[in-house]
Formats: sequence, C-alpha cells, structure tokens
Amino acid sequence: MELIFIRHGQPAWSVDGLTQPNPFLTEIGREQAELGAQRIFEGDHPLTELVVSPALRSQETAQPISRLTGLPIETVDDIVEIKMPDWTGKLEETVRNIFRDAQHRPPEEWWDGLAGGESFRDFHDRVTGALLGVLAERGMRPDPDREHLWLVDDPNQRIAIVAHGGTNAVAIGFLLGAAPTPWEWERFILYHASFARLRAVPLGGEHVWSLRTFNDREHLPLDLRTR
Repeated sequence: MELIFIRHGQPAWSVDGLTQPNPFLTEIGREQAELGAQRIFEGDHPLTELVVSPALRSQETAQPISRLTGLPIETVDDIVEIKMPDWTGKLEETVRNIFRDAQHRPPEEWWDGLAGGESFRDFHDRVTGALLGVLAERGMRPDPDREHLWLVDDPNQRIAIVAHGGTNAVAIGFLLGAAPTPWEWERFILYHASFARLRAVPLGGEHVWSLRTFNDREHLPLDLRTR
C-alpha cells in the first residue's frame, strides 16, 4: 500500500486585489499540475485510485492526472483545507494582515483557529476521520491491540490524494504517529504541487507507515517552484 499526498498547484488567492474563497489555479498552477500528472503517468508503478478534495484548486490539479491515467476523480469532502472565516470580497492586504497578526498568538490559542473559522481541533478530527474512512474502505485499519501497526488486506494499492498543505500535513503526522500540533502546515511544509510518499511496509507481523519522500518537487523546474 502506497499513498502519494499531492498538494494543489498555485491558486489565485486574490483577483483584482480581492480575496477568493474558492480560488482556481493560476497559469503557473496549471503548469505545475500538468508536470505532476506527467511524472505520475510516466512512473514505474501505476496508480490504482485518485482521491481528491472538493476545493476547485484541488480538482483542477487532479484533472490532468485523471486524464492521463484514466482514473476517475473520487471526491472526499472532509479532506478539504481548514475552513477560514468568510473573507469574500475583502482586500488581499487585509487578509495578509490578519494572518500576520495571528502568528503572534499564544500557542494555546492556535487550537481555536481564527474567529469565525474552523478550530484546529475540529479540523484535525475531520481530516483524520476521513482518512481512516478512506483506508478502511480499502482494507487498511489500525491494529486495535498494537500502537503504530496497521492491518493491510491488499498491499498492492497505490492511491494519490490531492489536497492541501494543511490537510496533507495532518494526515502525514497522523500516519507517522506524531502528536498533533495546531500548526501542522508549519511543521510539515509542503509547497505547491509537491509530492509526499508514504508506504506501508511489513513489520512486526503487520505493517507500519514509512515516509519515503517529502515535499518532492523534482518534476518542477526552478522557475515553477512556489509556496
């Protein structure tokens, strides 16, 4: 069993200086998505499934993968990024200032998220619950008796999960058994259109998750590497 976590390409966070609640990909983002899809298509081990966040930027990143591999896009709503306050129509500079000020909050306040948005506690529970559901449907679940070990029915699956910096960071930390923090996207930093590959390897009579690559952008030329 192998999971490839793919962050979406560069999104147009603002248009004409106004924040977009569900941004589409920029021209750079679309190039990033095409190059990522080409790398997957030309790889030695084909994908078996394509799981995608409902956000437009993730769907647009997944479309070239679906086109080249012939795999349908399976949308899973609960792997969407942490839900922010409604900033529709706010100036981009205003939102930047909100994020900059939020960086200086006491650590315990990070768990509550931003006022009007989703708390990190709820976000973590939502993402890990969705991930457990996706894996359970494919015959993979935690060993109830032994921590960090997983039961795997079919080790030959290779699933791409196209989502977000926060979502992917939470999922990776969870699978590796790291205690959660409310700033996972700063602990596991994933750039646009990057890959992080985890493999379930036999150990102790069952399987453990092994991190094989992280923030891999070898498919992108230097001028297309964005954060």
